[in-house]
Amino acid sequence: MTRNNEIKHRVVTSFQRRIVNPLTVRLPTQVLLETTGRSSGLPRRTPIGGRRTGREFWFVSEYGEKSQYVRNIKADPRVRVRINGRWHSGTAQLIPQDDSRARLRTLSRFNSAAVRALGTHLLTVRVDLTD
Repeated sequence: MTRNNEIKHRVVTSFQRRIVNPLTVRLPTQVLLETTGRSSGLPRRTPIGGRRTGREFWFVSEYGEKSQYVRNIKADPRVRVRINGRWHSGTAQLIPQDDSRARLRTLSRFNSAAVRALGTHLLTVRVDLTD
């Protein structure tokens, strides 16, 4: 990661962690990803944007394997996703071979624009929903 990308990552993630996420996780319509903390074992909820397609939920991580929730998925791929106020269990799959920029064109326009603008290492994630 270049020095500019490293600084961008620190600034954006700090702002998201301290200001944006605590507010957006309270919104009933916000899509949330719940992973299990790889060290703590506690549930970790992260606001995300994505789209459900049948029994799959697709989204793009803006920082790829540097994202804490991606690191949690690597440790335990069992996740839950809150869509339209309802929780769904599933198994997350990291899809590095997917064209993340093309995937963003199929997802929410607002969220995709933010991910493209702020992200440094895009990574597609698919959640295979079980309920």
